[in-house]
Amino acid sequence: MSSTTPILHQNNHHQHRLLFSFTSKTTPFHSLHSLHFKRKPLLSFSSSYSASSSSQQHQSITRVSTAPVEYAPPPPDFNFHQEISRLKKLRSRLAVSQSLSHKLSVLDSDSRLKNFFNDKHSNYFARVLASLNLDQLFLIKCVIAAGQEHVLNLEPEYVESEARSDIKSALYALVEFIDRLDVNGRNSEAKDAVLEIEQVKDLNKLLKTLAEIEQFYDCVGGIIGYQVEVLELLAQSKFERKTTKSQHVHESMECQFLEIHVPSGLDLSQNTEYAAQAALWGIEGLPELGEIYPLGGSADRLGLVDHETGECLPAAMLPYCGRTLLEGLIRDLQCITPVAIMTSSAKNNHERITSLCERLRWFGRGQSSFQLFEQPLVPAVDAEDGQWLVMRPFAPVCKPGGHGAIWKLAHDKGIFKWFHDNGRKGATVRQVSNVVAATDLTLLALAGIGLHHGKKLGFASCKRSSGATEGINVLIEKKNLDGKWAYGLSCIEYTEFDKFGITRGPFSSNGLQADFPANTNILYVDLASAELVGSSENERSLPGMVLNTKKPIVYMDNFGDTHSVPGGRLECTMQNIADNFLNTYSSRCYKGVEDDLDTFMVYNERRRVTSSAKKKRKHADMSLHQTPEGSFLDILRNAYDILSQCDIKLPEVMTNTLMMDLHILSFSILPLAYFGRSQDRSPPTCPMFKALGLAFYEVFAVMQLFKGGSVSKGSELQIEVAEFLWRNVQLDGSLIIVAENVMGSTRIADNGESILQYGHRCGRCKLNNVKVLNKGIDWDCGDNTYWKHDVQWFEALKVILHGNAEFEASDVTLQGNHVFEVPDGHKLKITSGNSGLVVQLDPIEQNMMDTGSWHWNYKINGSHIVLELVEL
Repeated sequence: MSSTTPILHQNNHHQHRLLFSFTSKTTPFHSLHSLHFKRKPLLSFSSSYSASSSSQQHQSITRVSTAPVEYAPPPPDFNFHQEISRLKKLRSRLAVSQSLSHKLSVLDSDSRLKNFFNDKHSNYFARVLASLNLDQLFLIKCVIAAGQEHVLNLEPEYVESEARSDIKSALYALVEFIDRLDVNGRNSEAKDAVLEIEQVKDLNKLLKTLAEIEQFYDCVGGIIGYQVEVLELLAQSKFERKTTKSQHVHESMECQFLEIHVPSGLDLSQNTEYAAQAALWGIEGLPELGEIYPLGGSADRLGLVDHETGECLPAAMLPYCGRTLLEGLIRDLQCITPVAIMTSSAKNNHERITSLCERLRWFGRGQSSFQLFEQPLVPAVDAEDGQWLVMRPFAPVCKPGGHGAIWKLAHDKGIFKWFHDNGRKGATVRQVSNVVAATDLTLLALAGIGLHHGKKLGFASCKRSSGATEGINVLIEKKNLDGKWAYGLSCIEYTEFDKFGITRGPFSSNGLQADFPANTNILYVDLASAELVGSSENERSLPGMVLNTKKPIVYMDNFGDTHSVPGGRLECTMQNIADNFLNTYSSRCYKGVEDDLDTFMVYNERRRVTSSAKKKRKHADMSLHQTPEGSFLDILRNAYDILSQCDIKLPEVMTNTLMMDLHILSFSILPLAYFGRSQDRSPPTCPMFKALGLAFYEVFAVMQLFKGGSVSKGSELQIEVAEFLWRNVQLDGSLIIVAENVMGSTRIADNGESILQYGHRCGRCKLNNVKVLNKGIDWDCGDNTYWKHDVQWFEALKVILHGNAEFEASDVTLQGNHVFEVPDGHKLKITSGNSGLVVQLDPIEQNMMDTGSWHWNYKINGSHIVLELVEL
């Protein structure tokens, strides 16, 4: 077999890229013991980048050569080559077995199992195995064959050879407990059986986890295949650290030649006319769009805890701006559309999300609009030898296997069929921690381009941030073994930078990382294309398999001791499904190829695309990247951008440093929600029905929802109202307007579910030539948590609208602390009189109960939405 040899390649077209060349197909792992790697690949790159430019400027090329890397043999205590070879042979034999009994026979012939059952410490466990059915017995034997018998607590480090240790006593008690079970599963000697019951629970949980791993990873060989993938990736990171390609590139992109380039794409912030047109395509395509949320991650970095129970919570439950992150995602939706949510059992993720949806009555969208499907947990492994980490007997440390599991799982659980049955062709994908993804035109334009041009996958991207742990979007160019050239947009995770020769050290504005745009995990996906990948019965259904061992695995054992071990788990990355959508050409055609690809990218200002609440800010840490504080600050900046275009005088939002030093905000504008109606009062599935707000900022500047006035420093503005008008309002203090029916009222459907009717019986508010003066927020209160909207006030003006209530204030100064609570079916009007305020509460006329006394009509003029105020 030929050795892998890099080829020096002249950069003729002067594009920024990384260069790899190979003379043959990937060398299999079993040949590496005799292989010497002569040299790392060459990097070629320029010093600047413009993601919005479709034709980049020619730059001078700097080449970086690397020193030769000699192959280092594995440590003598663990032979990766031998173990992988044994497991691959076992996997092949199991794959051709026609029955469960035959598979058990194959396992019994394995040397690892023979050694296990010959060991004196395993004899007493035979009674436990005898109590299992054949399916369960197969799973347990797979664990042993995979070299993980210590999970069963039978290794010498767990069981003393002479004395009967506490754990060994527990195992004996487990056997005795099983023996005492009668045919109905009752314990005939229930006293003093608490410990045994806990052991049985752990064993049952282990069997459930193993069954899920065996089923989900059937495309790579189940439990045995999972361990093969782990060992290959681990061996590669240990012994091939300075080679050119990660394992998933080796296996899914076998080629003679590979380059990665900086991709170009539509810059929404620059090409505003086309961006508006793309957003309209997205609006028109709403009846064909669904939503996909990967919410199964454990979100350990948030450190989120239930203060009442002390239990760890998943990211979806983070209280943010007065509601959970999951509620925020749903509120950003423009209409009632099918929503698929991938959960997991980590931190009771699935149960908590289901309970939240039920408690909030499925957000007025009906349970039938949601599909929750649970991803399996996978074992965490030690970075040294791939051994599964164990907390206690039968309890391996398990974590979610990455959001890339979503495609195969969606096929396995019938999610793609569900979307198809609901008439959906495409879907947008968004992570729960990204609180600004619906800002501006980004999501609508992304989906609009994908649907209108029949694309298979689209990325929403932006400039990379120095403090963010995020991957990069790249344009792949490669020459296949058959001589054809392939092109497509894809992603490289930040954990894989080293394998591609991209340094992960200090970020610099002119460095290689800065030149590539950020991967934000905001995607458009063609559902039929994604299903083809998810249904493939091979490793392609698990895109972007990686083993990230850069962060320690922290867990507590059965003695209460905390361990921090270098390790990781097999993860898949959902965005690398793009590697399956490369377009092939008979000859090289790099220039101008992106417009014709099945994959595409839109680009926007970073704080309009991604700002995540991923990790808890450490005390005195000046960095706000990926913290709730930092993302909230970006929301405020976006609100400033919107209102400053409306002839409203505003103080600029303070910098991160000042915010952290002074613990105050210049002003606070929580997410604005404006939901309009179509001119013909069409139902929410009508393409013309559009939810407005931060999602479509041009309305504020051009269509005059807001006009004139000012917001002084230290003021707070909250507006959550469906129909709203602001004319020359001067705010100095706190103004909070909240409608009970923000988007519309609910009706009871034939199946008994509560369904939201957009634009029907909304709350309404008009402010015309109004001054609001009060002391506002107590900025010195140390208990204020602004991003949670948990603050203390000295004074505030609060307007609470129940049902279809309306509030109007004209030519008036509202000074001091006021709460105006307007009942359903009524209109409260405030004006100035000789003796002060004139407050008039009247019932709404019966013929206006559904429509209100006024409303906004929405029309399309070219590529823009225009507003018309209709007063009845």
